Amino acid sequence: MSMFLREVALEAIGTDVALWQELEGDVGCVVWDAAIVLTKFLEVNSLKTGTDAGKCLIKGRTVLELGSGTGCVGLAAAIMGASKVTITDLPEFLGLMEKNIVENQERLGCPVEARELSWGNEQQMRQFPFPDVVLVADCIYYEQSLEPLVSTLHKICSPDTIVLLSYEERTTGNKPQLQKKFFELMEEHFCNEKIALEEQHELFRCEDIHIYKFSRR
Repeated sequence: MSMFLREVALEAIGTDVALWQELEGDVGCVVWDAAIVLTKFLEVNSLKTGTDAGKCLIKGRTVLELGSGTGCVGLAAAIMGASKVTITDLPEFLGLMEKNIVENQERLGCPVEARELSWGNEQQMRQFPFPDVVLVADCIYYEQSLEPLVSTLHKICSPDTIVLLSYEERTTGNKPQLQKKFFELMEEHFCNEKIALEEQHELFRCEDIHIYKFSRR
C-alpha cells in the first residue's frame, strides 16, 4: 500500500490538518474534494465573533463524523474548537483513522476517538450518545448504502442535533437518481437548508459541491 502525507491548510487558524492517504484506492482511502469544501466551510464558520459568535457550528460542541475515511473533517473540527470528536467508518478504515489522529495529536484541541460504525447496525448505533453535530462528506455514492445512511442519521440524531453534509453532484450513471432518492428519504425525518456559496470559503467552494444543514422534524 503506497501512502503519502497530505496537508489541508487552515490558514485562518494558523495550522493544518495532516492526513495520511493512499495514492489510489477505495472511496475511504483518499481525501475527496467535498471533504475539503466542508472543512474549509467549518474554518470560515469558526471565525464568527461578536453578535455572530452564537452561529458557530463546531465550537464547544460534541461532533460525530460518519464515513470518515481519512478523518479529514472530524479532525479539522477538533482543531477548530469542538469539545469532543468521534470519527467513524467501517473496520477496515480504523487503522488509517487512528494513524491520522496520532499524526495530528499536537494540533487537536479536544479528545478524538476512532470507532467502527456500520450504517444501519442498531447495536453499534446504541453505543453512541446523541452528538451536537454530525458531519458527513461525500457519502451519497452507493445505492445499497442510502437507506442505512438515512436510518443511521435518524437514529443517532436528537431533536437538537445538526447534520452538516457535503456531496459532489455527479451526472454520470445512476448518481443523479441516487442523490434525488437520498433527499426524498431524508425528507421524511429532516428539514434541510442549503448553505449558500457566499457563506463558504471564497477559494474552496464549487458550484458542483453542495453543503446542506439538516435538523430533525
